[in-house]
Amino acid sequence: MEGPAATVDRARPLSARSVIASTLLGVEPPRLPGRLLVRSGELFGISEGTTRVALSRMVNAGELELDDGWYHLVGRLLTRQQRQTASRRAEHRAWKGTWQLAVVSAERRDAGDRAALREAMRQLKLAELREGVWMRPDNLGSPADLAPGAAEVVAAQCRWFAATVPEPDRTSVELAAELWDLGGWADVAGGLRAEMDEVIGGLEAGDPGSLAPGFVLSAGVLRHMLADPVLPDELLPRGWPGAALRAEYDNYDRAFKDTWRDWFRSQL
Repeated sequence: MEGPAATVDRARPLSARSVIASTLLGVEPPRLPGRLLVRSGELFGISEGTTRVALSRMVNAGELELDDGWYHLVGRLLTRQQRQTASRRAEHRAWKGTWQLAVVSAERRDAGDRAALREAMRQLKLAELREGVWMRPDNLGSPADLAPGAAEVVAAQCRWFAATVPEPDRTSVELAAELWDLGGWADVAGGLRAEMDEVIGGLEAGDPGSLAPGFVLSAGVLRHMLADPVLPDELLPRGWPGAALRAEYDNYDRAFKDTWRDWFRSQL
């Protein structure tokens, strides 16, 4: 069963890489000048030298590219940002009752192959019914359109099928509840909504002291939205908070970015 995303541990110090990545993941397009990334690090007590070392290492690792003093995401971080953007929209088509089914067909797989498949399935929002059998309602479209790289990994190890649930032996609602911890996801979403409600007042007032906790909370909300299976409405529990979380985050994100921009201008 797929569990909910964990909230951010606020007591855990953030690394320079985490601050850089989260900052760029949260802007569109994911491109900022080095001096702004340095200032973002300073919000968390990270020195300029430490941030610039992290920037250099991320460039060398193929996570960032540098262009005339500006850094932008590339590689897997860019792919994550694209998935993150899609998760904020949570677009899905009308469901016709069929399921996507992927069954492992590769005869020999090492631990690396298995780990790559699990990550690919997570990106494609499939859950594991049993060993080697993955599925989800067919309401998101083609895997190749949703996450091309992940779809290639699955295609190398699995065969795709269309399936229906043999009701009344087990309803689709029951199967969805078995595959995903929907109650757990909803509980975490409720906690995140309450935290945003506590922090947004300071952000709307332009309080720079709200930026550091607001930054960490923002990363937690984005991570949790990525973990939403985006199921058809027919399969969701009553009172599902997905739409409310996204709407409230849009307001929160605007307030955070307004305060963040004002703070940055004051540092120039």
